[in-house]
Amino acid sequence: MTTVRNSKLLLVEDSTATAMLYQEFLADLPVSVTHVTEGRAGLDFIEKQDPDVVLLDLRLPDMNGLELMEKLELIPQNPVVVVITAHGSIDMAVEAMKAGAFDFLQKPFDAERLRVTVRNALEKMNLKSLVKTYQDNFERKEFNGFIGSTLPMQAIYRIIESAASSKASVFITGESGTGKDLCANAIHKEGDRCDGPFIPLNCASIPRELMESEIFGHVKGAFTGAVGDRKGAAMMADGGTLFLDEIGEMDMALQAKLLRFVQTGTFQRVGGNKQEKVDVRFICATNKDPLEMVLNGAFREDLYYRLHVIPIHLPPLRECGNDVMSIAEKYLVDFNNEEGKDFKGFSVQAEKLLTAYQWPGNVRQLQNIIRNIVVLLNGEEISMAMLPSLLRADSGTMGQDSVRQSIETSDEQIDDQIIKPLWQTEKECIESAVAKCEGNIPRAAALLEVSPSTIYRKRTNWI
Repeated sequence: MTTVRNSKLLLVEDSTATAMLYQEFLADLPVSVTHVTEGRAGLDFIEKQDPDVVLLDLRLPDMNGLELMEKLELIPQNPVVVVITAHGSIDMAVEAMKAGAFDFLQKPFDAERLRVTVRNALEKMNLKSLVKTYQDNFERKEFNGFIGSTLPMQAIYRIIESAASSKASVFITGESGTGKDLCANAIHKEGDRCDGPFIPLNCASIPRELMESEIFGHVKGAFTGAVGDRKGAAMMADGGTLFLDEIGEMDMALQAKLLRFVQTGTFQRVGGNKQEKVDVRFICATNKDPLEMVLNGAFREDLYYRLHVIPIHLPPLRECGNDVMSIAEKYLVDFNNEEGKDFKGFSVQAEKLLTAYQWPGNVRQLQNIIRNIVVLLNGEEISMAMLPSLLRADSGTMGQDSVRQSIETSDEQIDDQIIKPLWQTEKECIESAVAKCEGNIPRAAALLEVSPSTIYRKRTNWI
């Protein structure tokens, strides 16, 4: 095996003298030429070294060149192949082209013919590489838990990748249910701190009097119930990422202490007097307008500018077009597997309704609806009748007439006899949920996204 320089080219030729001549022909091109004499050796090289171009003589001592091309289809490497055939073997060259060869050379050929062919093959490889890069970066259907291929989501993927490698603070905004926690996790996973801890803390779910302790920790005896020293989220996130979700719910006094922590990387535990120092990357999120909170005096301006270094605004689901069905289909597969159900997809009418709805609860609302249907119902197809009455009654900005017209344009005609009064449909849905949950009203209420008191009240009214 011999090697010459740059873009990688593999020459599979059983004649060493002929191979040396071809190498001389290619001496002026920016290519590194490796020569092997047998097909098996060529296949091994392709699997290990992934060359850009393969010059393949179709007559080899251990196998036919067409056999080697068939084996290439079974491995992930995909070099551009130029076949070399002897005079009178044009039929074999045609077969090679059908098998995927880029071009063929018929012996004898001169240096310029070989150079032009190899240049064209290298250009072909460059184009393939550019297309793959475009597909990887601009046509991704999923990314770190996100689902979506529309332009708004492609922009989010690129911002996450760009922000991930930095230590700068990230401020994520977006409506409830758009995936702010998913975005924070993606930034952590894509960055240099991916091997460090990712510590999320929801500022809205923790009582205000305990919030400082949750962030900074406390020492024994700091307050009633502090029976020992305790690490806070700041210490647990050392070397990694601290994600402060719903940061707009943090009171002003604690914001001042957080500001000092962001500025210096140091803090004190509640009840302690020792300065702790950690290396933390800050990501925060809110479903409110942070600048408006600053103007209203609900958020410190200096803390805002410390944290609002890299802003990321997640688009609401209603702005993501066809992504609605991609997400719905993904959840349908996942929940089918969880619940052992056999739903295959959505009816045309159901798809139209799902894509027309405005989704005030965004992806979380869509997720809950699909889970609810899969848990409570059976069938092969999710029909329009299976969707919650809320979706059927409220079509958002399209208006009920527009949705009705959209649905009625389909081939399927709706029988007036199956339309029931809304209260009766609601009653059947609630009673079905309670029965499926074996009388557990709190669980049924959670699946129906209502409070248990609503179910108790409605059942009393029906008596």
